[in-house]
Amino acid sequence: MFVNALPLLAPLLLLAAAFAPRYLDDVTPQKNAWLAEMASLGAVLVAVGSAFVLALGGAGDSFLFGLFGVGLSVRLDIVSVVMLLLVSFIGWVVVRYSRTYLDGEARHDEFTFWLLVTLATVLTLVQSGNVVQFVAAWVATSMFLHKLLVFYPERQAAQRAARKKYVMARVGDISLVSAAALLIIAYGTTQISEILAEASLGMGGAAAIGAAALIALSAILKSAQFPTHGWLTEVMEAPTPVSALLHAGVVNAGGFALIRFADLMLLSPLTLAALVMVGGFTALFGGLVMLTQPTVKASLAWSTIAQMGFMILQCGLALFPLALLHIVAHSLYKAHAFLSAGGAVERIVAIRKPGPVAVPDLGAVLRAFLVAIGIYGVVYAILGVGFDFGGKSPQAVALGAILIFGVAYLLAQGFADEAPKALTQRTATYAAAVTLSYLLLQRASEWLTSGTLPATPAAGPLEWSLIILALISFGLVAVAQATLPLWSYHPAAQGLRVHLSNGLYINAISDRILGGWDRTTSSDKGAAK
Repeated sequence: MFVNALPLLAPLLLLAAAFAPRYLDDVTPQKNAWLAEMASLGAVLVAVGSAFVLALGGAGDSFLFGLFGVGLSVRLDIVSVVMLLLVSFIGWVVVRYSRTYLDGEARHDEFTFWLLVTLATVLTLVQSGNVVQFVAAWVATSMFLHKLLVFYPERQAAQRAARKKYVMARVGDISLVSAAALLIIAYGTTQISEILAEASLGMGGAAAIGAAALIALSAILKSAQFPTHGWLTEVMEAPTPVSALLHAGVVNAGGFALIRFADLMLLSPLTLAALVMVGGFTALFGGLVMLTQPTVKASLAWSTIAQMGFMILQCGLALFPLALLHIVAHSLYKAHAFLSAGGAVERIVAIRKPGPVAVPDLGAVLRAFLVAIGIYGVVYAILGVGFDFGGKSPQAVALGAILIFGVAYLLAQGFADEAPKALTQRTATYAAAVTLSYLLLQRASEWLTSGTLPATPAAGPLEWSLIILALISFGLVAVAQATLPLWSYHPAAQGLRVHLSNGLYINAISDRILGGWDRTTSSDKGAAK
């Protein structure tokens, strides 16, 4: 349908705003920034219009603007519309923030240009109707983002981080190109909807299974999973709007690829198992390292790594609707966190109260876990009456159990002996609200994506083993986090803290392999002379 091509207007508006100042006279940086903001707002309106088209006409594909399966086409469904709304909204916020943040910057126009074309390619990626367009937008997004990461070329740390990301991205690009070639061979078409329809019937053979594995590898590299995560913690030298765009948008592309090709991923249980192990370990590793970071932005970077790991874990458990929900929630939170990071210290000082700090002991932690289980059970039972929670898959129930660990960590602060009664009541209320909100959003995401994303398959021995391993691992880490003040000052813990604060030196190893130390050292020596 021609109307399904409406989403293409969003990247076209951004590209027009990016290139127009280069061909118009008397366009000041202020006018250029205003034009960029209006174009990004227009992209939001196009995304809203696309949502109405989907609601009225249902999912479908647009015409292919090209030949022989190569060109531009749109896959309009709930996944693409959600991502269009998310990316366009965050893009508008980032462009608007940049207008003030870089006001007076000598290269403001150049920054605005690369920001707009990067956003345009991300919007093109999430609405791709064919694998050629998907791959082209994937590669272009990475290349244009690289220009933003090295916006300050004189900063050696930024150059080193961008170089590491460049290498990882090119490996991911090769993997995705290979996957696209295998998909075309396996299914004889470039159209994503046709590929997924046949994959849902179990068709495709060895070529399709190989493509699934290669897409998973591309997703791992794109979403900074262990041990390829080092570059994401070192890109703080780029302007703050770039950090917000990267952490709230571009890094989610790995998870989006897995969700987009969900039917294909189900053809390879071993690939899904690998995603569970890589994502689960990255989530735990990133969460522990995050606790040891001394600065706000470094802590946020490790938080992103951990969150991306959890998203990959969800995809590995075939909980694709929940992974999509995770992308939305994390993107909105992380964009706000980075753009407001400058005032974080002042806000903490303003709310800090004098007096003893409530430190939970083991008894308080145990009570917190028991109450969290009780809250989860009560809310689950109540919602199950009217929302059909009784037939949930073991994978979804396990994910809810992991939520309990987070709720228990929250409750433990209120159950400490020094905690005032008001704090205990407040944490209990927050815990109930979080549990209720999560289960309602979980059900809403499953309902919205029903018919678009595949249902979670029945758990076999391999899946049960991974579920049990994940529950034990996350449970132990949750207990360790809740009791952190009790053991963090032990000499053995102090040594571990040093190693964790350095990310177990994975960055140092990758720097050495890529020659980062040598280049920085030689540059420093030259400057000294």
